[in-house]
Amino acid sequence: MTSLVELRILEGPNLYFPRAAVKLTLDVSTITEASDEAVLRFARRIGLRTSRPGAAGSGFRQRFALRAVERLVRAIAGEAGTKRLAVRVRPTSDPDVLVVAFPWRNRGRATALGNAVAHALDALPTPDVESAVSAAAEEVRSAERGSRPTTITPRIPVVAVTGTNGKTTTSRMVAHIARTSGLVVGWSNTDGIYRDGVLVEAGDYSGPSGAARALGLDGVQLAVTETARGGILLKGIGITRNDVSVVTNVTADHLGLQGIDTVDQLAEVKSVVPRITRKDGWAVLNGDDPRVLAMQSVIAAQPWIFSRDPDSPAVREVLGHGGGRATTVIDGWITVLKPGTDPDPLVELVDVPMTLAGLSRFNIENALAAASAALAIGLSRDDVVAGLRSFRPDAEHNPGRMNFFSMPARDGECVSVVMDLAHNEAGLEALLEIMAGVRRPGARLLLGLGAVGDRTDELIDALGEIGAKGSDVVAIGHKEWYLRGRTMDEIDQLLRAGAARVGVTDIDTYTTEVECLAALVARAEPGDVVGLMCHAERQEAYDWIAAHGGTPDSPETLSAKVRAATVV
Repeated sequence: MTSLVELRILEGPNLYFPRAAVKLTLDVSTITEASDEAVLRFARRIGLRTSRPGAAGSGFRQRFALRAVERLVRAIAGEAGTKRLAVRVRPTSDPDVLVVAFPWRNRGRATALGNAVAHALDALPTPDVESAVSAAAEEVRSAERGSRPTTITPRIPVVAVTGTNGKTTTSRMVAHIARTSGLVVGWSNTDGIYRDGVLVEAGDYSGPSGAARALGLDGVQLAVTETARGGILLKGIGITRNDVSVVTNVTADHLGLQGIDTVDQLAEVKSVVPRITRKDGWAVLNGDDPRVLAMQSVIAAQPWIFSRDPDSPAVREVLGHGGGRATTVIDGWITVLKPGTDPDPLVELVDVPMTLAGLSRFNIENALAAASAALAIGLSRDDVVAGLRSFRPDAEHNPGRMNFFSMPARDGECVSVVMDLAHNEAGLEALLEIMAGVRRPGARLLLGLGAVGDRTDELIDALGEIGAKGSDVVAIGHKEWYLRGRTMDEIDQLLRAGAARVGVTDIDTYTTEVECLAALVARAEPGDVVGLMCHAERQEAYDWIAAHGGTPDSPETLSAKVRAATVV
């Protein structure tokens, strides 16, 4: 059995270092299970002469393994000619598996070092462990240097947006505001690469290649990049720095993947984005999310807090220490606060279409974040206001995120349809909150429930419970192209198990999202609200709605629905 589980080359800033690094995932059972004699010989060879490794299989031995692997990497690198090397070692949920990372400048030598470390560990149970370490050093010394990192140092301003929910909407809003100001904007997100509002290439470009592509577009004056967890973990960030960073929030999503098992660990991954914000730039942080607010401790940039509560401790703290800024809501106005000056009211929430007449808590936060980032990057106050007023929750400006439609029903009335990605617990709760906000008294909520396959059993189960608890009718619409190793039956059973926990068992299943939408609209009565968790068939759902007489809701139509929903 080899000790090397995975060797991954990270091309740019990452969870471990603010520059390109090698990440090794190692099975260290050769250390944790070795005899006392073997592990002491190994320790002496790598310079740990006074160590007490503990008994095989003990917690003390596992802690020793962390220290020993760090020392092994340094020993091999030093004997190969690298005198100074930063090394980070982390445990995983498996006590016999750990992660070790170190920066690199030459891909060939760095890859050789990673492999050599594994080869030395493989030899630990044998009598010649001492010579194995020497052979590992020679392996590195004789390797070709190889190519340099491809990380890009930006020559134009960059706004980098990350978070669990809202990052696509926020990045789109920032890009729209910048275009309103007259700038040529390149931006990358989960939908593709855009230049000045025109799709250049479709696909998920929330990783490092997206940032590089956005920066390389002809004539671009500002880049806006959406930076997702997967890209940071699997490849690193594609640029060396940004001028303004935004962290929208951190909630449970994608847990159990790439060694990230808790929300705290996920927050650490997201913090890579503000950690590489320039010292004279701004880190825009959600003051209502404790994990995001705590990122102030790792940033060099100036903090710009956004919060729906002008009296929150986060706002008081950032203003009280001087230099920081905050964006909040006062008397229904999006307002900027600076130390020692009067509040600056920018625009009323009712005039910001993305807030859905002030109904959407999450989109209020997205608008606060976008306004903060736009001002922080140097856009004028007037352009920020104009951009917030003209960005709409429709298929043109924000496809797939809280898109509202009216479908014809009998007696000249309508059924409301709202489509949203809603891919995790917080997203689904937000969708249900919005659906309830436009439901007339006595009407029903009908939910098209679904999940992608790369979520934990617990998360998919929770979606079933949340959806069933928050709606009157539930149907399951599967996402064939996003099963990601699961079967439809597997996802079906998990969603149904969660729904059954709150007493809901009458659930129909459809193989596609559009079939689910059609079935729910057919069951809906005038005034009802149909919600669809739409991930895989967004355009097909738009086409179905249009073919059956549905029309997108204007901000005025949506405001009227909100008012009608509050009539007692």
